[in-house]
Amino acid sequence: MLTRKQHELLVFIDQHLRRTGCSPSFEEMKDALDLKSKSGIHRLIGALEERGFLRRHKHRARALEVLRLPSDVAAERRETIFAPNVIQGNFAARLQGARAADPAAAITLPLYGRIAAGQPIEALRETQSEIEIPASLVGPGEHYALEVTGDSMIEAGILDGDLAIIRRGETAETGEIVVAMIDDTEVTLKRLRRRGNSTALEPANPRYEIRIFPAERVKVQGRLVALFRRY
Repeated sequence: MLTRKQHELLVFIDQHLRRTGCSPSFEEMKDALDLKSKSGIHRLIGALEERGFLRRHKHRARALEVLRLPSDVAAERRETIFAPNVIQGNFAARLQGARAADPAAAITLPLYGRIAAGQPIEALRETQSEIEIPASLVGPGEHYALEVTGDSMIEAGILDGDLAIIRRGETAETGEIVVAMIDDTEVTLKRLRRRGNSTALEPANPRYEIRIFPAERVKVQGRLVALFRRY
């Protein structure tokens, strides 16, 4: 049996991993559980590890893996796993005839070059490069890939050299990791925070500062949906 807080944290981590492809930050976990300090999160994660629900990858900054879910959540997941899923838009064409249900199916995405996970770089220039990734990494909508450079998002599990899979779009919820264009010239990968009429671009590394801009200076170019790492 899990305590209520352990249950809440495990479900939150699982949902965050499925939505963003990376682990939530300790600050996000603290806020989600309405705790006053991060030490409580450390204790909860330790308890979940001991009980075999979580695995913490020691050589990757705060990378968490959900090994199993509470029985009630797992049962609910099984009830919905066979629900029909209609894929609309041009995503179906990108599958190039492969069956979406086939775990070996692949999809080809444009690779637009490198994006800074540290200081912003020049606006990305489209290239003719492409990359083939598992179709299971993406859902409906138009997607593209960017190579990450820098270490400012390491505590979100995003490392230098990773390929960020981005769903193209101009909107995002606060707290999501996005491709942001600043003043139509600089592009960076950061967590989006909205504060009144301001937009904050938040790193996941204490060595970097949060950058805050008037909302009109920042344009969302897409949001992170998955990471692809080659060894």
